[in-house]
Amino acid sequence: MEYQDIAIGLDVGTTKIVAMVGRKNEYNKIEILGIGRSKSIGVHRGVVNNITQTIEAIREAVSEAEHSSGLKIKEVIVGIAGQHIRSLQHNDYITRLDIENVINQNDIQKLIDQVHKLVMLPGEEIIHVLPQEYKVDGQSEIGEPIGMYGSRLEANFHVVVGQVSSIRNIGRCVKAAGLNLSGMTLEPLASAEAVLNKEEREAGVALVDIGGGTTDIAIFKDNIIRHTAVIPFGGNVITESIKTECLIIERQAELLKIKFGSSWPGENKDTEIVCIPGLRGRDSKEISLKHLSQIIHTRVCEILEQVNVEINNYGNEEQKKRLIAGLVMTGGGSQLKHIRPLTEYITGMDVRIGYSNEHISGNENGFISHPEYATSIGLVIKGIDDKRKSHSGTDTFHKQERNYEFFSTKFYNNKNHISGDHEHVYNSSLKKKKKSKSFLEIWADKFRQILNDIE
Repeated sequence: MEYQDIAIGLDVGTTKIVAMVGRKNEYNKIEILGIGRSKSIGVHRGVVNNITQTIEAIREAVSEAEHSSGLKIKEVIVGIAGQHIRSLQHNDYITRLDIENVINQNDIQKLIDQVHKLVMLPGEEIIHVLPQEYKVDGQSEIGEPIGMYGSRLEANFHVVVGQVSSIRNIGRCVKAAGLNLSGMTLEPLASAEAVLNKEEREAGVALVDIGGGTTDIAIFKDNIIRHTAVIPFGGNVITESIKTECLIIERQAELLKIKFGSSWPGENKDTEIVCIPGLRGRDSKEISLKHLSQIIHTRVCEILEQVNVEINNYGNEEQKKRLIAGLVMTGGGSQLKHIRPLTEYITGMDVRIGYSNEHISGNENGFISHPEYATSIGLVIKGIDDKRKSHSGTDTFHKQERNYEFFSTKFYNNKNHISGDHEHVYNSSLKKKKKSKSFLEIWADKFRQILNDIE
């Protein structure tokens, strides 16, 4: 059985690996054809730290997805996150000597290339340079400067930085699991595809994805990604604190958190007790639900305080940057009891929990639209859209690619210099554009070349 508009999203997380098979129907809704998941034991805080275990976990999840969908999975689109991803704001400019001619794409590319020359920390590379807004001879708030006259072209940039070795390790695991890599995207962007609508992105919204090992943040304003951040702790630190404070094993701590935990300790009375079976030959253990909630509350507050810091770093206090749509929470951690009112109290913003209901067709089981699958659904949506763009022969998504595609062709491997000549990459992109090749496809070709060199 084959489908034209079909994609497989692979979410390589800290606590679980999910492979999801889906397609879009005639109503532009996602039909989930199959899903597989496995426990992730080779990933720590979004970064692969055990290649062998990660490969096995990917194979297990993919095998289950094949069985449930009846399809043979050959290629996947993979989400990437992890504590190695960070972003920064940068302002730069160029002086144009040929002021008799209008500003063109070469001028913009020259400015972007200049930002790519910024010195990063050892082992880091700039993965993408995203123009926010331009200035021409001091005139600000210009969305598109092409066609204008001016001698000084200036822009504010959102620069995304990451460890190339971490990205390549994920690619190595995918390839070793017998799969082809059709594309990669930042996980918070994938989650945004699944749970945010156009009005929220336009008005200004902060997406907060509380995963097992990290909390990913993506802030949108005027339908442009304005700020990204990865907080290096998530639901696992809550489980670890319960385990340490209550002197129980991790599995019991996780069950306590899910079934009895609350992020608001005032709800529980001192007399409310839950009994945990002891280990072999040992007495059972009684744990106060109030004490349990206090542990959870402390850890959740730490996460939300960091979220608040990132929102303030973006500049939410400025009137023109105000996030009118507030905050959308997703990921497994967003299902903690009372986390929504606690988040509203700490951030002072309107908060909703992000479900994928409006994108899913025939969701009889209900669990698929659960926030913990938002990234997987977003990857499927992204994969299908990329296929449609490559098959359509049009370039209607060109402007969106500038806003949402985060990966450039500037990658290296240990032996060969793959691409450092940005002007060459740009000229090559123009030629391929006639053949309807998107920026992501060009990047994927280069990335597959790197993966081939791994062997």
